[in-house]
Amino acid sequence: MEESFNNHLGKKLRMRRLSLGLTQTKVADAINVTFQQIQKYEKGTNGVSSARLMQISQFLKVPITYFYEEYKDFTAFSAEKDTAEGLNYSFLTKTFISMSKTEKDKILQVLSNAEDLNKTG
Repeated sequence: MEESFNNHLGKKLRMRRLSLGLTQTKVADAINVTFQQIQKYEKGTNGVSSARLMQISQFLKVPITYFYEEYKDFTAFSAEKDTAEGLNYSFLTKTFISMSKTEKDKILQVLSNAEDLNKTG
């Protein structure tokens, strides 16, 4: 189980890092490790300690549970887990709040257009 979780966590780390446009070096510098260590985390070669995972989640601006989401053996018992359609609403809310007005307006326009399509069939 540990090896497959390390791979899962590594994929989530890589996906989030790339979505923010960060290099392995930037993440490494932020948490005081080498970029090679980030490579090992992303490949699942090395596990991530709980303290290091907290640093990573804070730097990448995601809750720690982000790294456990969609892992086959993970069941969250906290009130933080949003179950409706598997969406993480707290993450979406934080992301939306951090956007500029222009970015928010674009997203609202897309949602409005999608609603109009649903009404017309």
